Amino acid sequence: MSRIALVGAAALTLAGCSAGAQPGGGGGEGGASAWTLTGGAEETFRSSFQAWNDANGDSPITAEYFANDAFKEKIRTSVGSGNAPTLIYNWGGDTLESYVENGSVVELTGEIPEMEERALDSVLETGKVDGKLYAVPNNNTQPVILYYNTKLFEEAGVEVPTTWEEMLDAVEAFKAEGVTPISVAGSSQWPYLMWIQYLTDRIGGPEVFQAVVDGEEDAWSHPAITQALEKIQELVEAGGFGDAYGSVVADAGADVALVHTDQAAMMLHGSWVYSSFLTDAPEWTAEGNLGYTTFPEIEGGQGDPQNIVGNPANFWAVSADASEEEQATALEYLDDMNLDDAAVDTLFDAGLIPAVDGVEDRIAETEHPEYLDFAYSMVQDAPNFQLSWDQALPADQGQALLTNLSQVFAGEMSPEEFQTAMNGTL
Repeated sequence: MSRIALVGAAALTLAGCSAGAQPGGGGGEGGASAWTLTGGAEETFRSSFQAWNDANGDSPITAEYFANDAFKEKIRTSVGSGNAPTLIYNWGGDTLESYVENGSVVELTGEIPEMEERALDSVLETGKVDGKLYAVPNNNTQPVILYYNTKLFEEAGVEVPTTWEEMLDAVEAFKAEGVTPISVAGSSQWPYLMWIQYLTDRIGGPEVFQAVVDGEEDAWSHPAITQALEKIQELVEAGGFGDAYGSVVADAGADVALVHTDQAAMMLHGSWVYSSFLTDAPEWTAEGNLGYTTFPEIEGGQGDPQNIVGNPANFWAVSADASEEEQATALEYLDDMNLDDAAVDTLFDAGLIPAVDGVEDRIAETEHPEYLDFAYSMVQDAPNFQLSWDQALPADQGQALLTNLSQVFAGEMSPEEFQTAMNGTL
């Protein structure tokens, strides 16, 4: 998925570079810069920056694209060293709060009124710290969805699971058919979060994780988290993820490929992967082989079954280490072109849900109205939209979470051991 190309800023075109390239960061000679991710909304970013550069030859923005895991490591180092790109791609949450606390980003309140007007209010809130705006959404809102292979379900005579017991029944049915029930990219670790997040929320509601975010003593020991971990291991022991899930890599799209090559029946993933299905398996997807639904309910659970987890969107913040000229370029770009009509159209074409207000009528005119309406409605109707845990927590806690959770999935750590270890990070 990583496409590597380097185009000089002097040519006034978009530069898309490999992770090894060194762009002009805060105050660098290359003018304003931006780093973002490959896949997902990549084409939207490329088109948007190209349009900006075509219209603003004297103040171009040089963009680079990275795989998810490589980006997270690189951006952490660059911000800490004062060599961040002008536009800092982030997920909000504790990462953004730490940027603000350390003076790494500038306040945007009142600086980009047109952008504030465009954005979904609920999503814009994620870009605020202490009521002040420091980041604005730059792509699609990203609820986590249960995708499924309709062809495999029909062939096995299995109903789409709406409860946890039905999920376990489906796992047994697909195992009997020689099909991997659920695809998950265990090698990347972060896809595991989607399972513990939904299970914890369905069982105990959003207050359970909020106690963790608030740093309450022994917050990880909540019974809802215990039950969520037990259900994860129940699913693993039942063969829900097959035998090789620990070697599957998300950045390579291997988890998505297992579904569209009819090797796996289900996958719990963010809405951003819909574009991967369209790109990697257009005929298979067009034939109606991809289904989508909400996460199953848990009998007796306290959480609202309409609650969702994922990322309200990804965000742009502006580096405080950039020069005044670079900051001015970034602010003008954000107000004029970030998530403008052209960007919204590009997101729709990719099967992604723009984090902007009032697009219901436009959804009906897209090539993927059914899916987009389903996902957009999930966001509109959700009583609570919980941010990905690794982004909601401080970086050290987030990494500990990924490491320990991967051991739970591997059967190398009990729920109690996980909770003890995580309580130690609070």
